[in-house]
Amino acid sequence: MPAQGANTVNAASPKHRHDAVVIGAGAIGLAVAWRAAQHGLRVVVLERERIGAGASHVAAGMLAPVTEATFGEERLTELGLASAARWPKFARELGEASGLDPSLRACGTLVVARDRDEAEALERELEFRRSLGLAADRLLGSEARRLEPALAPTIRLGLHAPDDHAVDPRRLIAALAAACAREGVELQEGVAVEEVVIEGGEVAGVRSGGEELSAATVVVAAGSWSGALPGIPEYARVPVRPVKGQLLRLRDPEGPGLLHRSLRMDTGQRSGYLVPRGDGRYVLGATVEERGFDTSITAGALHDLVHDAAELLPGVLELELEEAIAGLRPGTPDNAPFIGPAAVDGLVWATGHYRNGILLTPLTADTVAAMLVGEEPPENIAAADPRRFALSSPPLSGAHR
Repeated sequence: MPAQGANTVNAASPKHRHDAVVIGAGAIGLAVAWRAAQHGLRVVVLERERIGAGASHVAAGMLAPVTEATFGEERLTELGLASAARWPKFARELGEASGLDPSLRACGTLVVARDRDEAEALERELEFRRSLGLAADRLLGSEARRLEPALAPTIRLGLHAPDDHAVDPRRLIAALAAACAREGVELQEGVAVEEVVIEGGEVAGVRSGGEELSAATVVVAAGSWSGALPGIPEYARVPVRPVKGQLLRLRDPEGPGLLHRSLRMDTGQRSGYLVPRGDGRYVLGATVEERGFDTSITAGALHDLVHDAAELLPGVLELELEEAIAGLRPGTPDNAPFIGPAAVDGLVWATGHYRNGILLTPLTADTVAAMLVGEEPPENIAAADPRRFALSSPPLSGAHR
């Protein structure tokens, strides 16, 4: 990270009831709170709905920096790889701390092409990943079907990323909430933040229910709602917007076995995935829609998801429907998150993770927790510097309120 200058994280102080208030109880917010509490900080988490009810509740849970790698986003890929490397230890520690299994699965990911055009596009994707030194194997259609026998016989080409894995976000949230509670974190549900309180140019806490909750630091992990929290000066805000995603949760009454690896597809017009949970349940998603805070379910979107998946894996049509759901990813102009101090002392961003919130949970939590206690971030996270889209200093008028 660049030198922070005047934009700092406030040190813990006995004058405050809490060392840190975390706004948002998704995977990011809970993980930050847990790690901060492990450092000895007094932490409270405020959630406007119920714990884990936001994007984490809807997420598929792919830990896929290799298959998510995109031209022009190499620095984001580096962040994803760094966080993926932390996941095994993070999951072990979380399981021990919570007494619950966060369900990390070393399953690998398979990307497949159905026709010549898709195969040519996949060849380019393979070459790009090889240029970055990423582990990605080229598979003929017959080789892909040997890995996953239920694939359609029309598959032309495959890309296998053996190190891209998955976790069940709902089980992850349960484990994080339990670990937080055991570590002394105060968890409050149904609490809407009415204002981030700033006094004398620095954070003093938050106001909720007409009462002020004092804290040395406020960590914003409110997902798509992060950019519009009242009380934050315009010069210190970051551009976060909601990006809608619809998906289906399916179940095989025969149990697991239809698909062992995460399966990804790209038709040129739409992309999607099918993620096995390992117990006969699957997540099929997801649309990418710029529709503001709309979370309605549409027949056309779900039809497209099932149609595309069935062309690759015909057996998907035999799965039972458990749930149709939509969520809001916190998108940013460059698809990279905002992790670190804002342009107001004591305000810290941990938001804007878009499609990679679950993947980036360990790295984000370790980074923010380190900052809260005055330590250096564990990785070079310059790509996530919150100030890349914000003014580096307040206006000369000094209007902080």
